[in-house]
Amino acid sequence: MIKSKKLHGNNHPLKMSPLSPLFILFLILQLLSSSARIITRTQNAVVSPSCPLNFTTLKTLIHQADVKPSNNVGANCGYISEGLRLVLAEYLRSTNSFYPPLNSSESCWNSYESLVDSFIPNFNIRRSCNFSTSWISQGCMNISTRSEFEKLVPKLALNDAVSNCNQSLENSSPCASCLTSLTTLQASYLTGPAVGSISDCTNLPLIYAGGLINQFGPSDPGTARCLFSLDFTNDGSGNSWKKKVIISVITVGCFIGLCSLFGGYVVFSRFKKRREIKKRRLRRVGSGSVSKLPSSIGGSTTLIKFTIEELKQSTKNFHRDNLIGRGGYGNVYKGVLPNGNVIAIKRFKNCSAAGDAGFTHEVEVIASIRHVNLVELRGYCVATTKLEGHQRIIVCDLMENGSLHDHLYVDDVEKKLSWPMRQKIALGMARGLAYLHYGAQPAVIHRDIKASNILLDDNFEAKVCDFGLAKFNPEGFSHLSTRVAGTMGYVAPEYALYGQLTERSDVYSFGVVLLELLSGKKAILSVNDGQPSLVTDWAWALVRKGHALDVIEEGMPELGPSEVMEKYVMIAVLCSHPQLYARPTMDQVVKILETDLPVPSIPERPIPLVAELSEIERSASSSGSGNMSTSGGFQSFAMMNFDSTSTSMI
Repeated sequence: MIKSKKLHGNNHPLKMSPLSPLFILFLILQLLSSSARIITRTQNAVVSPSCPLNFTTLKTLIHQADVKPSNNVGANCGYISEGLRLVLAEYLRSTNSFYPPLNSSESCWNSYESLVDSFIPNFNIRRSCNFSTSWISQGCMNISTRSEFEKLVPKLALNDAVSNCNQSLENSSPCASCLTSLTTLQASYLTGPAVGSISDCTNLPLIYAGGLINQFGPSDPGTARCLFSLDFTNDGSGNSWKKKVIISVITVGCFIGLCSLFGGYVVFSRFKKRREIKKRRLRRVGSGSVSKLPSSIGGSTTLIKFTIEELKQSTKNFHRDNLIGRGGYGNVYKGVLPNGNVIAIKRFKNCSAAGDAGFTHEVEVIASIRHVNLVELRGYCVATTKLEGHQRIIVCDLMENGSLHDHLYVDDVEKKLSWPMRQKIALGMARGLAYLHYGAQPAVIHRDIKASNILLDDNFEAKVCDFGLAKFNPEGFSHLSTRVAGTMGYVAPEYALYGQLTERSDVYSFGVVLLELLSGKKAILSVNDGQPSLVTDWAWALVRKGHALDVIEEGMPELGPSEVMEKYVMIAVLCSHPQLYARPTMDQVVKILETDLPVPSIPERPIPLVAELSEIERSASSSGSGNMSTSGGFQSFAMMNFDSTSTSMI
């Protein structure tokens, strides 16, 4: 009772002596609580370890290039996902693992988000782009290490990728060859289930190539642009860049100052000499009705030098009844030589004697190119007459079956080309162009591939004609501008818009002609509202919906196997892709058509310049979510729009 009174005798009922049992129990509970907190913190540290990914390289590249965000969320998400793939390639290069541990996903996203916040403030990656946290640590077919990837892919396919990708990918041709190898690899061997859109089966080969195949590594500007669609080329806004420019200008200026007197004297002397040679050539050509050029242009050719009288006689003085073709460069006539040989005569317009030297050189080059699928040049004529003025003419064999254009748009079912004929023509076109690009020395870019420039012999063997003729006239022929030669509907976008001419410009035109051959439709279609539409867009819309065989012309005689016809449609759509890097080379096209090689996956196309709102929204949605298999294979986000001061992602 006395103890009880002591305990309850004041306002602190739990006041205890240091040695009381209740005080000891209180200390034990406090210790247990502290231990629990320590254990919890330890467990949390185990569950969410620090991120092993190194974002420093990507951060440096972004800031050096002064990258600016787009107003399009889908474009930003695409750029962010490609940047993450570059970081994963660096991680693979150093660890032989594709992904960080799954329990580090949260911290890796947080680290990446802090980097993204430096150039896209307050942009929540996962919420804005619909990325799941686990995607950063998961991908294609549960492949997580280099050894697992290499066990799944045959050594032969890996060797092909190494031969095409272990080089500088700065230029378009090596890049396209590398991407074609990787896409073929993915389409053949990585066809299983995938998680997310970061390292799915389309993108895993790109990460592998950037991290392990390419000797320069994923952070190299050429590798980053080719494999990850990232352009880190500085536009010159940095102070260090300005200093380098100033130093270079001063150095070059001093060198020019020392050499200017001597260089000016040499240039003036050469200019004066060339002017005298040109005057003598003009006097020589204008001295008679027929040019005084040698009868044989080059020792390597067997060209015949025709006189203007011979050609007039063979065409009945270029009578309109013998006119068989018109073009921007001039007219084509049918002629019959005294020995009975039938020839085609191409007579160029608006010629002057001043260009004869260039003309003869180009004729020599063309005459030296021989292939079964190329029209062979037989002869030429350069002359000046009082009535017609200066004449430049080339002579070829006449193809009795005319051009491909003559056989495509016919209403009579019996006159339609059968599938075996179309297949033969397609392969002949591809072989002819492949020879121009890779067999001829120097290589020839045609620049005006169209149905009327594909001639057919007696056996319907395709022969490409007019190759190299665009150089005969300074303005080209059937031209879109003074810089771009070609025909509307067949010209590649990068050539028409920017004058960027490569072999893949011909590949685009080949794809358009192949679509015409398969569908019986013209390159430019007329739709119900009277607005023109491209056959490439029409075919792509069908392929995107899974209706590739609907491209095949209705009523075509002797249809082939459905899988073969579908393969040709897919090749045509891939070749006519608006993005340069997405197209294969012509030798790759020939290889795919001649063998059982699969057609590489076709990347998503950028939306048309004139598009409905629904198309724009669908495109932005697909870019953000990564549902299409386009973010890998080839160039994915090449249509991003950035500020004029920022680095272009094209």
